[in-house]
Amino acid sequence: MSKPDKRTVRIALLPGDGIGPEVMAAGRKLCETIGAKNNIVFQYDEFKIGGAAIDAFGVPLRPDDLAKIRECDAVILAAVGGPKWDTGAANLRPEAGLLGLRKGLNVFANLRPAKIFPELIDASRLKPEQAKSVDLIIFRELTGGVYFGEPRGKSGEAGGREAWNTMRYTESEIRRIAKMAFEAARGRRKRVTSVDKANVLEVSQLWRDIVTDEHRHYSDVELLHLYVDNAAMQLVRNPGQFDVILTENLFGDILSDLCAELVGSIGLLPSASLGAQSPGLYEPVHGSAPDIAGKGMANPLAMFLSIAMMCRYSLNLPDAAERIERAVATALKAGARTADLGGDLGTNDMTEQVLRHFNRKG
Repeated sequence: MSKPDKRTVRIALLPGDGIGPEVMAAGRKLCETIGAKNNIVFQYDEFKIGGAAIDAFGVPLRPDDLAKIRECDAVILAAVGGPKWDTGAANLRPEAGLLGLRKGLNVFANLRPAKIFPELIDASRLKPEQAKSVDLIIFRELTGGVYFGEPRGKSGEAGGREAWNTMRYTESEIRRIAKMAFEAARGRRKRVTSVDKANVLEVSQLWRDIVTDEHRHYSDVELLHLYVDNAAMQLVRNPGQFDVILTENLFGDILSDLCAELVGSIGLLPSASLGAQSPGLYEPVHGSAPDIAGKGMANPLAMFLSIAMMCRYSLNLPDAAERIERAVATALKAGARTADLGGDLGTNDMTEQVLRHFNRKG
């Protein structure tokens, strides 16, 4: 019997800045291992973004590159930014490339899971009895809100300068992310906490109205509303109460970074950005960490867990996703630790530990 034809998957790689190329190299090794076990050939198209693109082309993301990225089956982004590029015009900073990528791919739903590994309870900033309950996912709206609202700008001279940004959402933008969060909750513990600032912001009042209205279709899911300041306090006070957190762009950005302290390190947090008709975008939540760039110290686990999300949401490889997650957990259980987790393994050594467990039979 002849072997089935290999499946070809086209992946856009955006290493970016700082530790980005290091964790991307680790992620590519994992992809090759996945391919070998699943009869898949990964084809890679690599593009510059962020500071690397500014240095090479004068812009943080070239339109022609964005058009090619859209043609891929999935996109892996490592990290963007660094002090070197912090003083330019807003549209010429690395983060503008990231925002342009998200908008250009129309990936409006950013999924950021945060779950404690039992072996890392002592690494959490919480007391052990609180830390062991951390198991949540944030659904952050990604292409609206104050990051994209117009008008925006700055004016005036020294001593009289001012700046302004606009927080804006449409009903359709809110409804589509709310629907995704409720659907996800049905597969989890059936509880959605919608986070807003409806006591102050008209945008949040609309947010709450639309989320409440959409909830009519999900009577089997519990819905709660929290103001964002209270939500932040509750995350560190009683994280076990949260299952699915639904929130807008700015609040989601802040709360998801707070979750890093709950699980022990931002080097453990993956993310997936999804849209209706676009390749998914997968990236670690951590930044470019320029202070350790080039030293081989970066934790690759968030990249590995992001690739697990890619397998689950874009490549229809749920078994591979579960295998990656088990390999990460097993490596941690065996004592593998990078510096951010209090250990002494470098990026390459941690990568080899995870790949060894991934390749084990069973």
